[in-house]
Amino acid sequence: MKQIVYIMFFLWLLPAALFAEDGSRLWLRYDDNCNAQVTANRKSQTIDIAVNELKNHWKGVPVSLQRIVGIKENKIIDEGFTINNNGGKITISASSDIGLLYGAYHVLRLQQANIQIDKTISEQPKYDRRILNHWDNLDGAVERGFAGRSLWQWDELPAKLSPRYVEYARANASIGINGTVLNNVNASPDILKTNYLQKVKALADLFRPYGITVYLSVNFSSPKMIGGLPTSDPLDKDVVNWWKSKVDEIYALIPDFGGFLVKANSEGQPGPMDFGRTHADGANVLAAALKPHGGIVMWRAFVYNPTGNDRAKQAYDEFMPLDGKFADNVIIQIKNGPIDFQPREPFSPLFGRLRNTLVMPELQITQEYTGQQRNPVYLAPMWKEFFDSDTYSGGKGALVSKITTNQRINAIAGVANIGLDSNWCGSDFAQANWYAFGRLAWNPNSSSGQIADEWLKQTFTDTEHFIIPVKQMMLDSWEACVNYMTPLGLVHLMAWEHHYGPEPWCEIPNARADWLPKYYHKADSAGLGFDRTIAGSNFVAQYHSPLNEQFSDVKTCPEKFLLFFHHVSWGYAMKDGRTMWDELCYNYDAGVQQVRAFQKIWDRMESYVDAQRFSAVQAELQIQMHDAIWWKDACLLYFQTFSKRPIPYDIERPVYQLNDLKKIKLDRKNHS
Repeated sequence: MKQIVYIMFFLWLLPAALFAEDGSRLWLRYDDNCNAQVTANRKSQTIDIAVNELKNHWKGVPVSLQRIVGIKENKIIDEGFTINNNGGKITISASSDIGLLYGAYHVLRLQQANIQIDKTISEQPKYDRRILNHWDNLDGAVERGFAGRSLWQWDELPAKLSPRYVEYARANASIGINGTVLNNVNASPDILKTNYLQKVKALADLFRPYGITVYLSVNFSSPKMIGGLPTSDPLDKDVVNWWKSKVDEIYALIPDFGGFLVKANSEGQPGPMDFGRTHADGANVLAAALKPHGGIVMWRAFVYNPTGNDRAKQAYDEFMPLDGKFADNVIIQIKNGPIDFQPREPFSPLFGRLRNTLVMPELQITQEYTGQQRNPVYLAPMWKEFFDSDTYSGGKGALVSKITTNQRINAIAGVANIGLDSNWCGSDFAQANWYAFGRLAWNPNSSSGQIADEWLKQTFTDTEHFIIPVKQMMLDSWEACVNYMTPLGLVHLMAWEHHYGPEPWCEIPNARADWLPKYYHKADSAGLGFDRTIAGSNFVAQYHSPLNEQFSDVKTCPEKFLLFFHHVSWGYAMKDGRTMWDELCYNYDAGVQQVRAFQKIWDRMESYVDAQRFSAVQAELQIQMHDAIWWKDACLLYFQTFSKRPIPYDIERPVYQLNDLKKIKLDRKNHS
């Protein structure tokens, strides 16, 4: 009898043991050993991966992979693919091996979402280069990383290859990401030393069958720092020759190397301006070295140096005079907003203004300013707002997504949120942002809801009772974050250095003004917000008409950007009749109430999710609830010292005292 009891107890525990999991499988939760019938009309490493993925995981009718070169009438060009269901067989056609692999992953994605293939499907990526930027340092630390240390084990490479490298490549290929910048934009020159290039080659060789091209961030002073030259002046002949020789060395090792990413003359990084040269001078010397090999230079427009002018204006002021002066294989990498990856910003006016220079968007997948992967915030709606912004460049309808994809060379980058944590991103829901970046880089016209639906069905379950409420929770999470952090166009209220939590009162001796929140919110007895109209910094002039007029007029400025463009009196009447002060209070409170609702939604999902991930997300929502209240109380109690107005009595009372909140000093690092 005791044996039976023990056996029954063991069997009762077994399902939990089988289904408890750490999130390491991401959205690739296919059934194994399906033994599907799959054929291909040619062989290669890439096609073999596609065949094996389908053989192991496809449950349907036989599949044929057809590599067809030059079928332009079906628009099967480069990485695109077409899927046909001919009754008893599915045919995936493409003009490239990687197109067949992308097609295979799309078929599996449809299977996981329970979508029948009953019509011809043709897909072609909108952005040609879809790149993750890793802010990983050579010592294993990750700047603005919240998921553990770096994936790249530089001390073990090239002799030892972690199995996670292939898992990483597979995950990226499954969502169409085809490039990776391996190291931090604050680059160590050591990455260009021969011993490190051998390590880079090992990764490039591993990633190649998955269609992933390797890029490197480079330090502009490398010729002097590791090349032994007395200068890194881009117009010095020895410097020009050094870069040419180094690039030749790289391509001898990695024939399909993608090129360089450069952060120059920003936040203390060296650059051409150190020698009295321009950004174009600096970019072009690298571009000349790369061009014979087909490489590109991604030159960041995040220029952040001391200036007496409005910080938001700096990138435009430095790059617009250089429009048309960059080489044809230089692409200017521009953050989505003019400040710095804030929870909400208007789009950078450089999109639509640089008419004779290639440009590319830079998005931040890692949640530096949106809760650092401790707050579940789905970022696709933020990115969609950016993609769908009309620049009015040449007239109405010049959306950011259109002008950045309709270029001779087009690209998009996302700052990666990936580390060594078992679930890759430090949070199960943060995986959705990696997934969403890949899907939007493939097609920025996709909807946030469609992508959330795909991710949830592949990551958790396709049960409607789970999908419908949790998808809505995801779609509302970004706006909730904006509400409890930086509503009505406020930016940069985060704590000093680590950017976690609120610190709108921050004072740091000898710090630059534009490092501190007071520079941005400009709270005083009269009101709140930064005047960027013609009467203020005139930042609005950087936008095309009619946006500049719309933003400049307090009555027509979208209220979601009101305090970004205007210093508004506390008693100003908003569109709903409330004063600006009351509207601010209600927005902060709305963020808190939204997070309370998210907690209730998730608690009802316990029966649909394995215990380990259910508990992990539940804990993250508890942290988010604490953070939302912290943000609300800190900001409202601080701004109240200027407004001298009561917090409306029908919203949640403050939990904390302002003096106690000012004493909080977290020791939260920039990297894991």
